[in-house]
Amino acid sequence: MSLRDACGTEHQVVPKNETSRIVSLVPSITELLCDLGLQDQVVGRTGFCIHPREVVKNIPKIGGTKDVNIDKIRRLAPTHLLVNIDENEKPTVEELAQFVPHVIVTHPLQVKDNFELFRLLGGVFNVEARSEDLCRALQQQLDLFPVPVCSKKILYCIWKDPWMTVSQDTYIANLLKLRGWQQWQSDSSLRYPCFDWSDRSLQDVELVLLSTEPYSFTPEHAVKLQQQIQKPVMLVDGEMLSWYGSRSIPGLSYLANLSTL
Repeated sequence: MSLRDACGTEHQVVPKNETSRIVSLVPSITELLCDLGLQDQVVGRTGFCIHPREVVKNIPKIGGTKDVNIDKIRRLAPTHLLVNIDENEKPTVEELAQFVPHVIVTHPLQVKDNFELFRLLGGVFNVEARSEDLCRALQQQLDLFPVPVCSKKILYCIWKDPWMTVSQDTYIANLLKLRGWQQWQSDSSLRYPCFDWSDRSLQDVELVLLSTEPYSFTPEHAVKLQQQIQKPVMLVDGEMLSWYGSRSIPGLSYLANLSTL
């Protein structure tokens, strides 16, 4: 089986008599590595890599997803670096690639891309059986996912001051399509564009979703915004709707069971 990452780089299987030293710069990938049983090989993580809590608390932090501590990573002497095209800065990854032998780049854009992700990491790190278990669990959730009975134009908010949303080609937007929810598209070419509530194209939006991450929206934010814009506003778990990897399995169930307004 070909073990190509999101950049097309072919990766080799780690010899079974060798132990990897993995640094993950992606929260959802760190969780996936632990669910694959590789936590003892993860020697570094970002401060945003918070799941599974009891496991990752023993893994050293190396900064954030974008402001990583290069020298600290160097001292950890990793054999593998796990990154994501959206979440990590290219210049930082290029600098790390000068001394990390293997850089695995991820970029899931749809739920089905998780199958390839599971098998890529399972193949590289010799945990194919665990990766296939995850594939079966994900397929089961997809099979159980209800067919949407109607479509709804939505606006998924990830930040305020300034207000920011996601473009239609993101993992989040493609996940929401399974529910029949079509993400509003701005005129911007950015994947995470800013917007203004005075934009007339927002008039067709039927439902606003406030994500609990990366901005920590609260029920109070939802109530206040609903009064302001006079549209239904729902607070949603950002981890369930934006984290790919093993979190996508409960994420599908979460999305399917969200109460409609």
